[in-house]
Amino acid sequence: MIPMFIKSSQVLALLFCLTAIPITGFSQAYPSKELLTTSTTVLNEVIRYPTTGPAKITASIITIEPGVETLLHRHPVPMFAYILDGELSVDYGDSGKRIYKKGEALMESMNTTHRGLNHGSKTVSLLVVYMGADGTNNVELKK
Repeated sequence: MIPMFIKSSQVLALLFCLTAIPITGFSQAYPSKELLTTSTTVLNEVIRYPTTGPAKITASIITIEPGVETLLHRHPVPMFAYILDGELSVDYGDSGKRIYKKGEALMESMNTTHRGLNHGSKTVSLLVVYMGADGTNNVELKK
């Protein structure tokens, strides 16, 4: 039989150890890999959230086949993207072109009209998360 004072001291030691471990972020609570932390878009625009109504988050997987380009568009809401596969070229007009590769994360431009192009030989696949609101479109097509 174990004396009661040993059990109590073991419990106290365990409690001390647990409270001494700093939990400062998700990586302490469970394994994680931070993909992106930013307050601006890829073109250094300050991220602003729509105020047209209650928050509305939409997550989608977009695919762009080889040789295909998207229509000219812009995003009036913040849009996070993570390239799942392939390589995507985005033409921002006067603001230049950028290439995003598998495993890269970004906050897409909100103010600048742009188009995505797949110049590669494999399908581009990306996870996008729109941080919108009721009453605001996630994408506006331009002519």
